Amino acid sequence: MATLFVFPSVAPVFAATAHQDPMDLVWQRNGSVKSTNWGGYAVTGPVGSVTYAVASWTVPTVTCAAKETSYAAFWVGIDGFTSKTVEQTGTDSDCSNGTPHYYAWYEFYPKGSKDIGSVVVHPGDSILASITFNGGAFTDSITDSTTGTSFQVTSTVPKAQETSAEFIIEAPTVCKLLKCKLAPLADFGTVGFGQDNTGVTTTLNCAATVSGVTGPIGSFGSAVQQITMIGQAASQPIKAQASALSSDGTSFTDQWLLRGP
Repeated sequence: MATLFVFPSVAPVFAATAHQDPMDLVWQRNGSVKSTNWGGYAVTGPVGSVTYAVASWTVPTVTCAAKETSYAAFWVGIDGFTSKTVEQTGTDSDCSNGTPHYYAWYEFYPKGSKDIGSVVVHPGDSILASITFNGGAFTDSITDSTTGTSFQVTSTVPKAQETSAEFIIEAPTVCKLLKCKLAPLADFGTVGFGQDNTGVTTTLNCAATVSGVTGPIGSFGSAVQQITMIGQAASQPIKAQASALSSDGTSFTDQWLLRGP
């Protein structure tokens, strides 16, 4: 779902180019989904119905082995669950040759992702981010509630379907020249989404607007999809496991289990 990450010149430089993509669906049944690159939750709706998604999360501390390069993206977005565009913004907790690397970004996929240099994130920071569709365009907004810095950008996205809202952790694709493969998932421990985990108090937190109705994730019944990230091996080992939603339907955690891919 995101595409090209552009890193600041002062940051460690990755040997490969990382891309986030639409969800790689492996299995889906009765609100339970398995994917090789996504974990978390999605709310689905008919074409043109999803116009807003908002979430908060705490930037997790990544654990890096010596010389390890791996990636973990955390974001909120619209589209990509069953469509080929994604409108999203989020943060990464990555390992670059054994060194932790944290940053914010946005993307209007299939256009490349862009680093947000004005929002400098650190592990433990509380993030509040949203995507809004209005007047034929999408607006990505992200705020580091710990530091008070924020960023906003608007763009049109041809062929966007507005069919899903997502609250996701992702293992991106890494490309060297023309060869691409799923990246190892960086050990982020456990990440918490929603007011119960972040302390970010807003009227809406981990919520969506579908067909004109706005509510928390859990209010959308059978349209809610819980996504488990699995490995590419035939045994489908679990790489990251989302918890059940909180009793008010607004919050959840996601636990790292395996680098994979």
